[in-house]
Amino acid sequence: MESEEKESQEYFNRMARLCSKAEQCSPDIRKKIRELGGTSLMAEQIIARLEQENFLNDERFVTHYVGDKIKLNQWGRIKIHYYLKMKGLDEKVIERGLDAIDQEEYIRMLIRIMKEKAKGIKKKGKYEKMGQIIRFTQSRGFEPELIHRYLNEVID
Repeated sequence: MESEEKESQEYFNRMARLCSKAEQCSPDIRKKIRELGGTSLMAEQIIARLEQENFLNDERFVTHYVGDKIKLNQWGRIKIHYYLKMKGLDEKVIERGLDAIDQEEYIRMLIRIMKEKAKGIKKKGKYEKMGQIIRFTQSRGFEPELIHRYLNEVID
């Protein structure tokens, strides 16, 4: 019993260090504890304690993740949503994080990306060029309705 508490404390300390270095989410911490050999019950107790002591906060993680992916990777909402869902985060938490995106800045980024892509396409017809831009921006995770709405601003 005593060795179990000592092991649990050791896992907590490792996870607290990890959380203090970079934002983490509870599914990732749960997975890491299980990989180290911890039980599901132990993982849940450690996660609860990390949340209580404010080392771990899924909402904060989502906010940082969304901001990083938009600024650094220039991803759209669809791709960000997909990756957060793959991590196993709650849908409501994901939606709140995505709702915090500044819509005007998001649209400016989309138009800028489409213009950069259009400049890089050489000697193509208008519709081929449009097709390449649409496929490229959709692969970045932007919503088709936004792409089509602003496509005419990019191609004349």
